[in-house]
Amino acid sequence: MKKILSVLLAVTLCTSICLTGCQKSDKSEKNSKDSNTEKELVDVKLNEVAHSIFYAPQYVAIEEGYFTKEGIRLECVTGFGADKTMTAVLSGDADIGFMGAEASVYAYQEGANDAVVNFAQLTQRAGNFLVARKEMPDFKWSDLKGKDILGGRAGGMPEMVFEYILKQNGLDPQKDMNIDQSIDFGSTAAAFSGGQGDFTVDFYKLLHPHLFIMLVYIHT
Repeated sequence: MKKILSVLLAVTLCTSICLTGCQKSDKSEKNSKDSNTEKELVDVKLNEVAHSIFYAPQYVAIEEGYFTKEGIRLECVTGFGADKTMTAVLSGDADIGFMGAEASVYAYQEGANDAVVNFAQLTQRAGNFLVARKEMPDFKWSDLKGKDILGGRAGGMPEMVFEYILKQNGLDPQKDMNIDQSIDFGSTAAAFSGGQGDFTVDFYKLLHPHLFIMLVYIHT
């Protein structure tokens, strides 16, 4: 009987040791995999031209961990203007710039040693609004004649899209109105809130809460 108990006890101890060993081995293997996954993540810094609802697909991908699943640890910062975003890319402060395609053309024309390549598209429309100081339910494009308008930086996508729309509606941007192109992209809303201009062209996220959105959307 003692021999049987001794054998059972020995078997039990052996079994316990094996199970514990397996658990440690599995846990060690899991930690190793987690560690490897952590090591395999590539750090990528993305500089976006503006933080806007129009770029929602990108933010969803970040929040849902899509980049992490692809082995990318993404850091997203806001440049507040294509010129600043491009500067960040050219200086090496950012790996990728999210901005209008025109910025890479300007950089190339200015003789950038390492040409920036446009490789992906996220939006198909210009997310710009024309903003007035008061409600204009019967607005016509001709109402802009003789007015002062904050268009944003010269050569910037919002300003160029605005001029395109004006021409499509029979207006001459240079003769029919005064478009101020001296204020950079990130400062037009503040300037307009401070009393400059009769109208301003801006992105939704930059609008001051007390300003009235007159035109819902500028299509191209």
